[in-house]
Amino acid sequence: MGASGSKARSIWPFASAGSSGSGTDTSSNGGNGPEQTLVRVRKATPFIFTRRGSMYYDEDGDLAHEFYEETIITKNGRKRAKLKRVYKNLMPQGVVKLEHPRIHVDFPVVICEV
Repeated sequence: MGASGSKARSIWPFASAGSSGSGTDTSSNGGNGPEQTLVRVRKATPFIFTRRGSMYYDEDGDLAHEFYEETIITKNGRKRAKLKRVYKNLMPQGVVKLEHPRIHVDFPVVICEV
């Protein structure tokens, strides 16, 4: 409940290519040498270097998670200020480069055991 895993369970980017037939010839050089094993095991890197940004740019170029504008409401002769959330004319931040690489959530290794 609440887990953030990959929804595509049939595609496993960290699996070895030994059973999928990656096109490498195992008959040459004596079959399963250590060099061929390393080449077959590393299909994708377990690190994440970028992420999708969660903030937005407004018309002025300011960057924030959400924007509000102040509106004046007159009710019973009294002026009152109210904040109204802005949804229009916002542009997503896009892809953000991470300072330090992160490990992918679906990487099948126990990092720390308690």
